[in-house]
Order: sequence, then structure tokens, then C-alpha cells
Amino acid sequence: MVNLVSANWGSIPTQTGKQQRIIAAIDLGTNSLHMVIVQIEPTLPAFSIIGREKETVRLGDRDLVTGCLKPEVIERAIACLRRFQEVAKTLNAETIIAVATSAVREAPNGKEFLHQVEVELGLSVDLISGQEEARRIYLGVLSGMEFNNQPHVIIDIGGGSTELILGDSYEERTLTSTKIGAVRLTNELISTDPVSNAEFQYLQAYARGMLERSVEEILANLHFGEYPRLVGTSGTIETMATIHAREKLGFVPNTLNGYQFTLKDLRESVNRLRKMTNSERATVPGMPEKRSEVILAGAVILQEAMSLLGVESLTVCERSLREGVIVDWMLTHSLIEDRLRYQSSVRQRSVLKSAKKYQVNLEHSDRVAIFALSIFDQTQSILHNWGAEERQLLWAAAILHNCGHYVSHDSHHKHSYYLIRNGELLGYTETEIEIIANLARYHRKSPPKKKHENFRNLLHKEHRQLVSQLSAILRLAVALDRRQIGAITQLKCEFYPESRQLKMRIYPSRPDDDCGLELWNLDYKKGVFEAEFNVELVASLESSAVVVS
Repeated sequence: MVNLVSANWGSIPTQTGKQQRIIAAIDLGTNSLHMVIVQIEPTLPAFSIIGREKETVRLGDRDLVTGCLKPEVIERAIACLRRFQEVAKTLNAETIIAVATSAVREAPNGKEFLHQVEVELGLSVDLISGQEEARRIYLGVLSGMEFNNQPHVIIDIGGGSTELILGDSYEERTLTSTKIGAVRLTNELISTDPVSNAEFQYLQAYARGMLERSVEEILANLHFGEYPRLVGTSGTIETMATIHAREKLGFVPNTLNGYQFTLKDLRESVNRLRKMTNSERATVPGMPEKRSEVILAGAVILQEAMSLLGVESLTVCERSLREGVIVDWMLTHSLIEDRLRYQSSVRQRSVLKSAKKYQVNLEHSDRVAIFALSIFDQTQSILHNWGAEERQLLWAAAILHNCGHYVSHDSHHKHSYYLIRNGELLGYTETEIEIIANLARYHRKSPPKKKHENFRNLLHKEHRQLVSQLSAILRLAVALDRRQIGAITQLKCEFYPESRQLKMRIYPSRPDDDCGLELWNLDYKKGVFEAEFNVELVASLESSAVVVS
């Protein structure tokens, strides 16, 4: 049994007699597809790895003209995922959590590919942003390495992107993702074999230039007197550690977790690799199959990052994104408490941080959120069957619905969509961010229509229905705080199925306020809600407040 960290993360309530849970996590990376299968101990915040699978699929080998994923690559990926599913089933995994990163994010047909995976395999794959990928890498490393309350810089070199993260035992301080990776730079910058001096020098300069902003952000968030340890994860770094161990020790340790090598060692290795042909690199002891093609670019990225950070050594961690996906799942299912309770509220903190950034009137937005959730709760299982996850998306949209004012008052609902869609909300998948952005987009003016590009971005009929119904609820909630002064304190809904009538009793904050503007606005906006749920909405102002259970 491997503890998530050697320090105590706290415990969950004892579940005597409950069987251990087995889940699988798949990472659709630019270079390879990886799966890890773990067994979770239900009475401890811990898991042990019982299976690993990897296949080099090269999703990053995209069409040079269109940028799309190639048909033959898609075919390989689906065949690989099918095999992964069979392995997970053999090991009795109860669920598979899958995420896609850089290559799928950037491909014009990326979402269509994920839709095809769902149709053919019944496997739902979450598309995550670069920052969200960085956050889960942080969780994965934290689960496998003791931070001792000290800051750590984590570097993960993927096929299409490199994540640099600053974090300590309690929180991530800086999350960055840069569009440089071993596969990407090999494809774009290396055409000679062995690499020519001119190409090698440009490769170094390009990697350094692309990393500078991330490194500056990391260094800016270090406190005076802090000297963080550098932790490296990913195939590139594990390969360099394996080669180093064979040369220096004569053998490779059973685990690379905690293995160290220096920047001086790395520079020597890079200097040797650059002089070799691809065929010669493939024969280097410890070089995995197909890694020889991209190892030089990956090693140069690591070398330039270490140089910019001013660190002399690196410590390897074998846990990364896949394990972070597991930890994130445990957090969302309340299997980890105490120290990482802060992490479990990452969604709320991220939404509120965005609200502050775009100067949202939080008092108004909070009231709108309360009204929206009240209507949601009181009509649940009556007018709709959405659950806790959808409720949380409605909350986020309610808080951020007016953020478009930051750009302009005119068409601010459209600006809200853009800001939310491109705002890198943490803790959410790309699909969830798209839903939140669409909900905010339709809090006023036109209801959702198929001709709207943003609405068409939702590939699933269920997601479009979710936006149509919850945005109709959000419209009512916005109307109920029309003057943004808190004129209404609460509301109570009663449904009469025979007449399909929903009565909404509204309670004012002050007995002398007729809430005329709120009632007028509610009447003006209720048409979309009535059409969506096939009801008649009748609102009335009550004379005194009641406590709604």
C-alpha cells in the first residue's frame, strides 16, 4: 500500500466491511496513451497501483496543413483505448476516468475525435486545459513525494506541452503550460540527422525563449529566502534518469522515484545525443522504443528550464498526470479530507478569482446564484432531473454571468461567454467550461439557437438541453435582483401538474417595497422559461417572509 504522501493527509470516516475500490485513469497524451489502474483503500486516503499500460500512438503527428488528427492515428488511438478498456475490465475496475491534453486540445477535429471515442467505445474523455493539466500533475506528484512544507517546482515535459508548477504541501502557487514538447519541437525544428549545429542552436534558443515567461512567473511567486527543489516527471525525464543510472551506477534502480541527476550530467548527455543519428540513439542502453526520435528535443527543454530556474539538480517523481486524475477523483468523491480540503474547493476558488479579476459585483451575483439554486432545488424531479454536478455549473454561471461588463456594457452576455471560455477555470473540464460559458451567454436576450456557433460547440444533445433549461432558470434569477439592491429575500415555488402552472411566491426584504421592477422584469423574461418547461409561471408578491426548507 502506497500512501498518497508520507505525511498524514487525514482520514475519511471508517467504512467497516466496505470493499476496496478499483479505478483506472487514462491520459491521452501527445506522444503516448497511458493508463494506470489503482486500488483505493476505503478507510485511508491511499491507493496502490496494480496495473500500468502504455502505447506510443503519436496523437501529435497531425496533418501539417489542417492541424487535424490523422485518420490512421485516430484508428490507432481507438484500438489502444479498446485494449485499455479490456485490461481495466480484467482487473475489475469500477470506472475509467480519461483525460485528453495538448494534441486533442489544439486539433480542429479534437472534439469530433472524442465524440467518436464515446460513440464507439462508450468511454467519456474529458478535454482539460493546460492549467488544469498542470493542477492535476501537481496533485499526482504530491501523492507520491513528501514536500515537507517546502516549495517545489515541478516540470512535466510532454509531447506537445511543458508544464511548470510551483507548489508546496498545501497548495499550488503557480500553474503554467507552454506549447513546447518533445514531439512538437522535433516535428517543427529538427530536419537533419544527426541534428546540425544551426538547428541545435535554434532549438536551444527557441526552447529558452518559450520557457522564459513561465519561469518568470514561478520566480515571482517564490518568497524571500526560498530555494525550491526541482521535481521532474514524464517520459523524457524518466528516460534521461534511466540512461544516467546505467552509466553512473551500472544498473537501473527498481524505482526511479527520488532518483537525482545534475544539470552538469544533463548537459553532458545532451551533448552526446546531439552528435548521434536517430538509429544510434535507439541503441543507447535504457532508451525506450520510439523515444529515441524525440529524446533530444525533450532533453533540451529540460536543460533550458533548469538553466533559467538556476537549479543544479533534479529529483525524479514517477507519479504525474494519471495519478493526479486519481487524486482529483478521490477529492471530488470526498475520499480525502483535512490537508487537501483546500484543494477540494478549487472550483469555487477559481470562479471567485475570475469574478474578482473581471470586477464582478459579487453581492449581486451571489444573490442571483442563491435565487438560481433555489429555483433549481424546488423544481428538481418536477420540471427537471439534473443533479449536484449540474447544480454546481449553474452556480458558477450565476456568479460570472455579468463578467462581460469588464469588456463593454453592450452585448455583455456575449463578452461573458468569451471571458469564461478563455479564462482557464481550474477544476473544470473543457466541456464543463463550455457549458458554464453558454449558461452565462444566455442569461439575457436571445435563447439558445442552433445557428449560434457557441451553442453548436456543445456536441451532445444532453449538454444542449442542460444549457437550454438551466439558462432559463438563470434568466429568472437575474430578474429577481433587477435593481441589484437585494429587494427580494427569498422565493417559494409550488407546482400544479393538472394546469401545468408554477406559482412563485416572492418575499420582499422591506414590507413597503412593491418590487415593481423585479416583477415586471420577471414577467418580461419568463417566456423562455415557460417554453422550455411547458409551464405557466405565475408570480405573486407576499407580505412577509417565510423560511423555505
